Parts: sequence; structure tokens; C-alpha cells
Amino acid sequence: MKRITGKTKEATLIEMSNTLDSQIEDGCAVLTGYRRTFQAGNNGSINSISDRGTQLPGHREIDKFEQNRDSVYFKDGVRRIDFVLSYVDDKDGDKKAERRREFEANLEKSGLELETEDKSESDDRKTHYLKIHAPWEVLATYADVLKIKVPFKASDIPKAREVPLEWLTHPFRLPDNIMRPEPDYFTAPFDKSKVDFFLIDDKDTFFPPSTRNRIVYYILTRCPYYKEDRIEKDKTGIKRLLNNGTYTSAYPLHDPYFSDRLKIKDDAVMTVLDPTVMSQHTRCRYWKKAQDMHCESERYHLYRHWARFLCFYKEQPLNLIKKYYGEKIGIYFAWLGFYTEMLFFAAVMGVICFVYGVLSYDDNVTSKEICDPEIGGMIVMCPLCDGKCSYWKLNSTCLSSWQSHLFDNEGTVFFAMFMGIWVTLFLEFWKRRQARLEYEWDLVDFEEEQQQLQIRPEYELKCTGRRLNRFTQEMEPYLSFPSKCARFCLSGATVLFWTFLIVACIMGVIAYRLAVYAAFASVMKDSPTSKIQLVGSLITPQLATSVTASCINFVIILILNFLYEQVAIWITDMEIPKTHLEYENKLTMKMFMFQFVNYYSSCFYVAFFKGKFVGHPGNYSYMFGKWTSLRNEECAPGGCLIELTTQLLIVMAGKQMVGNVQEALLPLLRNWWGSRKGRSHPESTYSRWEQDHDLQNFSQFGLFYEYLEMVIQFGFITLFVASFPLAPLLALFNNILEVRVDAWKFTTQFRRPVAAKARNIGAWEEILNVVAILSVVTNAFIMAFTSDMIPRLVYLYAYHPGNETSMKSYINNSLSFYNISQIPEDNLPEPGENPSWFNISTITTCRYRDYRYPPGHEKQYTHTMQFWHILAAKLAFIIIMEHVVFVVKFFVAWLIPDVPSDVKARIKRERFLVQEYLHNYEVEKLKMQLSQSFCLSTETASLLPSSPNKHQVLSECI
Repeated sequence: MKRITGKTKEATLIEMSNTLDSQIEDGCAVLTGYRRTFQAGNNGSINSISDRGTQLPGHREIDKFEQNRDSVYFKDGVRRIDFVLSYVDDKDGDKKAERRREFEANLEKSGLELETEDKSESDDRKTHYLKIHAPWEVLATYADVLKIKVPFKASDIPKAREVPLEWLTHPFRLPDNIMRPEPDYFTAPFDKSKVDFFLIDDKDTFFPPSTRNRIVYYILTRCPYYKEDRIEKDKTGIKRLLNNGTYTSAYPLHDPYFSDRLKIKDDAVMTVLDPTVMSQHTRCRYWKKAQDMHCESERYHLYRHWARFLCFYKEQPLNLIKKYYGEKIGIYFAWLGFYTEMLFFAAVMGVICFVYGVLSYDDNVTSKEICDPEIGGMIVMCPLCDGKCSYWKLNSTCLSSWQSHLFDNEGTVFFAMFMGIWVTLFLEFWKRRQARLEYEWDLVDFEEEQQQLQIRPEYELKCTGRRLNRFTQEMEPYLSFPSKCARFCLSGATVLFWTFLIVACIMGVIAYRLAVYAAFASVMKDSPTSKIQLVGSLITPQLATSVTASCINFVIILILNFLYEQVAIWITDMEIPKTHLEYENKLTMKMFMFQFVNYYSSCFYVAFFKGKFVGHPGNYSYMFGKWTSLRNEECAPGGCLIELTTQLLIVMAGKQMVGNVQEALLPLLRNWWGSRKGRSHPESTYSRWEQDHDLQNFSQFGLFYEYLEMVIQFGFITLFVASFPLAPLLALFNNILEVRVDAWKFTTQFRRPVAAKARNIGAWEEILNVVAILSVVTNAFIMAFTSDMIPRLVYLYAYHPGNETSMKSYINNSLSFYNISQIPEDNLPEPGENPSWFNISTITTCRYRDYRYPPGHEKQYTHTMQFWHILAAKLAFIIIMEHVVFVVKFFVAWLIPDVPSDVKARIKRERFLVQEYLHNYEVEKLKMQLSQSFCLSTETASLLPSSPNKHQVLSECI
């Protein structure tokens, strides 16, 4: 509809009423009689133009408007609420009120429009709400400053062709309108001076809500609250006001629960449907489908297609997530979804490896010999601790030897090598996926903008020094070198102190393991069969010690995590990082270093230290010296791998269970209580800003902890996966739940986060690369030194008696002899501790796990040649496995380009089009300016006596 000029307002309205009625008729017949008409002024405000004398039916004055409070608009029903601040009156109210007055006055000076809801109108009669709206001028100005990319031309690049057998994936796909909520456009950074260059159909909806709240938050974090006559630079920003209690919360609103405004607009007239008179059937909650097609909000689509657990097998609507929450949250869910997809292949291989262990159960000659009463029942083992431990028979470890075979078999070697290649494929394919998202979400050139424009307000306030930036040629704040060094040293010392504290706690757990084993051993009694000594009916002292120590270690991990989180944030704040990206990277490195030591140190101890520095009877090694009587732990005859499996299972599964309880159960209880409150309020009185205020706040570290949780899990399934092939399966089940729980929290439990941009997962990508490389080394060492695989292979091919290759007599070969009469008195069991079957007159030797010459040999109790052969084989295996996996890793990394070729072509085409269209735009603009100036000059000349024919001049202008 074209603008109508030269007519009265009344004539304009009468002439347009029929057109408006026809536009509203489709899908909105119920609402036709309830319209309000406004005319837009030049300054963007909306003025009432109801008929002065002859008012159109259905129109009402603004001052008679009674707005439904379940709305995301100001009381005029036109201006959208972009941000909400809340505060309460308290005993220190005068100072806070003064801060609020200055802050709000400065917000209005910056161009924002404010509207206050008095506490008398709130549900608790205590909370005031300040609603903020950013008009077009403010949005355009800061979009220019922040270089926000906006569309200027519809994309002409054809969509990718359907791949063969794509129909197989249809059950896992979402509707196309959900996966692609917006058309594809070519975009360019917004320029306020070139507004007509961009595709602006409606200024009210040109910037989506996520961009609007990002701009408003940018202003809020930099707006001062000091008076004009005195400059106090530390009194700046909403964060400081939130910390000192001036405001209690600051948040943007979620999408409306119902279509609270339906408008049809042209250049002159805007018709708005009054939400106060909407029929009940037009209302729609985010968890219910609306009868009116115009009612369904983005939040409803997110809840229906993403946040419900029944959608666990569906793909994620990443574009809709990005549009609603911003690129930073979108990239997290993209990474989490891709990681979960890749876990499926690792889980399948892990299950195959485990099934192989189960199927080869009956072929396990070693376990059969241990459990055989004629073999393992006749082998007497030396005491495992001093004093309290007695002699014991080998077949008491029958159960653990069978359990160990499930995870310590020939298939584990191939699975460990597969995981080394899998982690490379995961990282390389993620780089390609990330590059595609960078292009689709206009993040290709974002890094430079982020570094230059997203300087933290805290840095600007605390850095009083100024210096000239060599690139921008502008004065900017900076932190002096001595101050930076002092802060870095203090930060490093704090991190080292907490790292040593973790090591001390682990040493305490190890001491517990040594002491409690002696306690378990002291209560061992003869079993009815006089063959197997147990604590209870199923648990051996070794297993009881391992399980209890793992549980205690897990509790210590949780306590230290809780304490260190606060310390890490404090020391990162003290360093005063310049940009948000730098702040996140520093905090990420500190937290991961701590979590790495905290979560993995116990697994490293069991894998690489337990049973390696034991000594032998007569010359045992002790933890803190012989005076402590805490003798170093020994591994079972079947190796320490089953204990590493137990440790990994308890810590990994325990962490996932605690995390799921915190993320799902507690919010469910809160949601149940909140739903009771919501049901007790009519929709007309329980306002939108109150509904969102009652939700949980999404802190600035919320996404950080989500990444940290997943990266720690990634370490468990890569660093120690050789000991527990089912770890990827547990991680897969957890992540399927994690995606939907996180989606449910974001959609229903959290206030809407402020939209933020991020082109990748940040420092986490480098951490994943380091963990991937380290995992090859750790798994090679686990297979060589923790597993019993290499000694078995050496025996099978080099030391088995006879021509037949068999594992018979391997147990007897792997145990050395020691003369009981030569055991020092300190190492002997106390009187009464020996079992009834032990007779010193008939049993003269005991066995221990090592390769040493027997008593009476000229080299008695020194290592045999087989020991050195096994050690050489272990080192050779480590070298070969590492080189094979690393060669394959680097070959795969070289073979797979980080950026897909079609994405490269699209980036080049878009850059070319931006330059071409900008050039054409500038040329056309210049032509118009020259034409206008020429017409103006000729028109001026026509007024002179010597002017040419007026008709000729007019034709030239036309």
C-alpha cells in the first residue's frame, strides 16, 4: 500500500478501512472487531489517531487501553520490551535509589526508552520492574558500531542435492520450517548510512529479539551511574549495580506465551489487535499447540521439537537455537550433538570388544588355573601387608581374574588403537562441521571484531593507564607490565598450591588404601570350604579396598571442585583480562588443569604406580619409609587392570549421576513449585516479566560448566578407555539425556540468556587436541604396564614349554618363590593371624608376583632374563603402537581438509558479491547525487533572464 498524501487523517482512515478488514480476515475473523489504529510519527513514536467526532467502529483511545499483562510490550502495546531490570526497596534504599536515578537518566540519554511497573502492581508487592525498549535509532547506531551482519540479498546458491539413501534418515529429521526458520541471505556488516542497501521490510522486526537484547546489554554494561559534575569511572555498568544490590536482576524476556500482538502495517498506518479482548482459544502456552497458526512462537517450537526427551532420536534445530539464544549457545549444542553422534561408533566398537571378552570366557586358561583347586588352590601366596595379613591361596582371586578377562583380552589392544584413530576423526570432522556453521551463521570474520569491540567493562574501569593503539591510532586503557607480572605470579602460585593440595589428598587416599587393606585382612576368617577367604560372601579384601577408596576419592573430588571454582574465578578476575574471549580462555585453562588433576590423578595412580614399586619379600618398599608400616600396594596375579576399571567406573559414573541429579531433579522440583504458583494466577495478572523473573538466572559461567563437564567425560573415554571399553557406551547414554536436559533447562527453567557470538568452542578445542594426543600415550602404557597382555604374549611365543603354543602353566611361570624362613620378622604375620590350613612344617615357600630367581640359585631373588625380555617387549609395544596411531592420525588430519570445498567457494562468492553490490550501490548513489545537483543548478539557472527553455530543463531532470 502506498503512502496517501494531501488528505485528512479521517479521510485516510475511511479510505483504508476496507483494505485493513480484508488483510485481517484470514485466520483472525474472531478479532476483526477489535482493532486499534495508530499512525507512525516521524520520530518513531506512535500517536493516537482515533476519529475526532466520527470514530471508526472497534477503535479506542490509548488512554483507555487496558493491557493484558501477559505481554512483551509496553503499555501502549506497540514498543517491544527488550530488557527488564528489577529491584526492591530496602533499608539502604536512598543510596540505591540515587544510583538508579542516575543510571536510568543516562540510559534515556543514550536513547533507550523506559517504563516502570510499580511494586503495587507486582505479585509479591515488593518488586519494581523497569522495562527497556530500544528504538530504531539506537539499534541502528549500535548495530553499526558492533558491525552486526544483516541481509542485503537473497542467496542464489542452490541447495545441496539429496544424497542416495537419504530416505533412511527421514525418521531422524525435523520439519524443514523448523530446521531452516529463515531464508538464506547474503549478509554484510550493517552501515547506518546505507540503510536502503539492506533488505529492510519492517524496522520493528528487522533486528531479531536476540540481536536487540545483545545491543541493549552492551549499552547497560557501559552506562555510568555517576553525576555529570563528578566523574567516577568505577561507577559504571549493570554488573556493578547487580553486585551491590541496586538491581536484583537483569534479563531479556522469552517469546510471548501467546500472540499478544498481530499487526498489519504500511508506511502510514498500523493496525494492532487488542490482546485484552482475544478469545481464550487464541492463547497458547509454549508447551501447547495453538489453534491460531499466528500464535506459535519460537519457544514453542523449541520445546516441542527439541526440549522433550521423546525427541532424543531427532536432530537438533540448530538454526532455530542460534536464532533464539545466539551463536554462542548454538555452537555449544552443535558440538554436543556432533560429539554424541560420534560416540555411537565408539560405543559400538566397545560393545564388540566386551562381547568378545564374554564369548572367549571359556577359553581363558589363566583364570581356569587360578580357580582350579589343584592348581590355584595349592599355591600359597606371601602376605600382602605386614603383621595383619596372613598367607593366602591364589584361588581366592578367582572372581577378580574372571572379571579382569572381560576387559583385559586380545580385543582390547585393537580397541585402544581404534580409539586413537576415532578421536582424530572426531576432531577433524568437527572442524569441518564448525567451518560450515561459521559460514551459515555469519561468523567467518567475527574473531577480529570480538577482539576489538568486546573489551570487558571491568578492564576499562580498572586499567587507569592510557596508551596509543598502533593499529586504531586511538587511546586505549592498558595494564602496566609490572602489574601484569605480579598478578600472573600470584595466579600461578595459587594454581600450584591447589594442585599440590589435590596431590596431598590423593596421597591420603593411597594411605587409606594401604591401612584399610590391613584392616580387612585382619578380619578375614576361614570360609566353610577352607579354600577362598572373603569379606562377606562375595567381596575380596582387594575389591573392598578399591571400591571404598574410589568412593572416598570421589567425595573429595566433589568437595575440592566446589572450593576451587570460587578460587579460579577470583584469580581470573584479579588478572583483569582485556576481552571476554581472553577471560574465558584463562578461566578455562585454570579450571581444566585443576579438574584434570582432581579427576584423573587417582586413575593415573592405579594405572601407572600401583604394583610397580613393591619390591619383594625381605626387601619391600614403603610409602613414607619403613617406620610407617604402610607397604606399597601389590596388584593381583591377574594385574591391576580390573582395579583401574573399578576406579574409572565409580568416578565417571558417579560424576554423571551427580551431574544429572543437579541438572534434572532439582530443576524439576523447582518447576513443580513454580507451576503451582503460576496456576494460582490468572494470565491477566501474572505478568510476563514476573513469569521470567521467577525462572532461574543463567549465569555467565553456565555454558562454561557445560563444556567442562563434557570435556572431563571426553578425557575418561579416551585417556583410560583401554581399561573399560564400555565407557563410550555409558557416555553415549549420558549425552543423549544431557542434550535433552540442557534443552529443557534452557527452554523452561532458565531466563532467556543474553545473546552472544562465538565462532568456535574456544580454548576447549585446543584442550581436546591435547587430550587426544595424550590418550594415545596413556593407552599404550596401560596396555603395556597395567594390563597383563604383554607378559602373556611373551610367555606364549617364547617361554611356553614344548612345541604347542598354549597358556598352560602361565600362572606358575609368572610367580616367583621365596623361602619363608628368610622373611624378616617385621614382615611376618602376627601370631594367630595365619589360617588354619597353614602349617609351617609342610609349607616352606610362598609365591609372589614377579620374575626373580628362586632361593638356592646363585642369583637368588634377582630378576630373571624373562623379566628383561618382557620389559623390552613392553617398550617396543609402546613405541610401535604410538607410531602407528600417530602416523594414521596425522595422515587422516592431512587427508581431511578443515574447511569443506563448497564452503570455501561460498565464502569467496559472498565476499565478491558484497564488494560488487557495495560498489554498484555507491555508483548509483553518486549518480543520484549528481543528478539532483544538476537539476538544482539548472532550476536555479532557469530563474535568470538568460535561462533556457523551461520545458527543456524539466525533461533533462526527468
